[in-house]
Amino acid sequence: MMLLTACGQTAPSQNTSGSAQNQSEVKADGKLQVFTSFYPLYYVATRIGGEYVNVKNIVPAGVEPHDFEPTAKDIVDMSKANLFIYNGSGFEAWVEKALQGFDQSQMTVVKATDGLQLLKNAEEEHVGESAEEHDHGEFDPHVWLDPTLLKAQAEKVKDALAKKDQAHAAEFEKNYEKLAADLDTLDNDFKKMVAAAPKKEFMVSHRAFSYLAHHYGLEQIAISGVSPADEPTPADLKELVERVKEHHIQYILFETLVSTKVADVIARETGAKTAMLNPLEGLTEADQQAGKDYLSIMRDNLETLKTALQ
Repeated sequence: MMLLTACGQTAPSQNTSGSAQNQSEVKADGKLQVFTSFYPLYYVATRIGGEYVNVKNIVPAGVEPHDFEPTAKDIVDMSKANLFIYNGSGFEAWVEKALQGFDQSQMTVVKATDGLQLLKNAEEEHVGESAEEHDHGEFDPHVWLDPTLLKAQAEKVKDALAKKDQAHAAEFEKNYEKLAADLDTLDNDFKKMVAAAPKKEFMVSHRAFSYLAHHYGLEQIAISGVSPADEPTPADLKELVERVKEHHIQYILFETLVSTKVADVIARETGAKTAMLNPLEGLTEADQQAGKDYLSIMRDNLETLKTALQ
């Protein structure tokens, strides 16, 4: 650990949305040092914390977070944080082990799904899968795709920041209220779109959109399970093709960060088109360069679903 710490004393990177960077400058500028486990929580912490925090996202751009494992240096860097925010509910397999090495008398840890009404994985199994056939935990962790649940997570982040830095609690509250208003507007726009849509079923490459579907009264048909690494069997593929035809599905929705191979096969077999529906588990480098964020990508998702539900 001492060796890793010594090796980390290099000039800090200016990329605050990439992987963990050296933290030696943090204490000097008086800002809270915050680490987040993946992009949506980075977005929330950045918007609420504003100029009073330095936020580092542990998962690099373009990396699929389900299977991410931090390096030893990442763990050393995170151990120095004032605040560590993670999703929980089985999303980050590495977190529980990492927390055992942190001094939680100095670091506040926020599990952002605590207290939320979670959906059980068994509620929306993908074709050919039983609840016992995966190891992703009892509950689906993809809560952030429901704007109302991300708003609830944001409130936890705001409260944790205010407790750590009481001098700026009013600013954190003000920033939270602005974020909450943006999420409320997004929620209302999704409701209007779904109310006008003639179809309620959509097919996605992996079952990341259960909370979105549940909140807006849609039916998600998933090619694979909670993890994008799950792949359907030939029998599953046959059934999926039949369901596409049965529900007259015109679009197979694939996602960033994972292969489109299976979605392409189903589209070819059924004559459907393909389009991207982003699960917002992380930004790509292209997203970063284009200045995209949670709100803009969710609005892209709204337009994609509007087309797919015609």
